[in-house]
Amino acid sequence: MAKKLKALADRAGERQLAATVRDSAQQIWLAGLGAFGKTQEEGAKVFEALVKEGRHLESRTRRIAEARVSEMTSRFGKTAGQATAKATATWDKLEQVFEDRVARALGRLGVPTNRDIQSLTKRVETLTANVQKLTGARRPRAAAHKR
Repeated sequence: MAKKLKALADRAGERQLAATVRDSAQQIWLAGLGAFGKTQEEGAKVFEALVKEGRHLESRTRRIAEARVSEMTSRFGKTAGQATAKATATWDKLEQVFEDRVARALGRLGVPTNRDIQSLTKRVETLTANVQKLTGARRPRAAAHKR
């Protein structure tokens, strides 16, 4: 009889174990379905949140890139300005050297400079004025109009 009771107890334990396993399997299945449903609901929200974050990152990255481009443009502009200033200064020096050499060559040939001509013009005007004072003559009209 002990064997019969033990067999009944084993069968009852097996049934209870099977029922527990079935209940656990049912709960796992329901939990999986619930997770799937929750994922579908939350998936759209997560997707929208990711899109929003992506827009924010793109905007921030664009601002940084534009700032860097502006900075580099400014640097290149300054460098170009400095290069232009150096080139202009070099050109001015070259021009001055050329003018000095031409002036020396003209001087060697006996060609009077602008300063020489202006000095002679003043001397002629002074002499003309002195002659007119001494002779009492008036200045010719053509000369008066030139001044």
